[in-house]
Amino acid sequence: MATDANDLQPARTGTLRRSQRVCLKVEIDVIVQRENVESAPERTFTLVVSAHGALLSLRTHAAVGDTLTVRNVKTKEEISCRIVDCGEKNGDIANVGVEFVNPRANFWHVAFPPADWSPRSAEAKSYRPQVVKNPPVAKRQN
Repeated sequence: MATDANDLQPARTGTLRRSQRVCLKVEIDVIVQRENVESAPERTFTLVVSAHGALLSLRTHAAVGDTLTVRNVKTKEEISCRIVDCGEKNGDIANVGVEFVNPRANFWHVAFPPADWSPRSAEAKSYRPQVVKNPPVAKRQN
């Protein structure tokens, strides 16, 4: 898969990332396709998302190179993915890294940080959550 050099970003380990990662739990249905056979849909969730894929928790047996369909339960949108990494199983669940066959930055419906964002940036350091004193109390309707 060809990538634009401007999309590559250094990660802490020195490897290059195509986009920022965001820890986000999204409920999804996953269907694994292997040798012209589809698995039954598995309801699961993401652990981390990016504009190029996700890390998800999966019970269904899958291997690097398998193709799968991910359906966002809330939006009903689907996208084809390829498994690029399978972590060790913890019980009967494995963390599986997938990449979109055709990248779609808005699939997760989140705004990813810009390429030059860092928790050490001036904007991140100056952010202070707003504290609301004496928030209004909603009146109950009978």
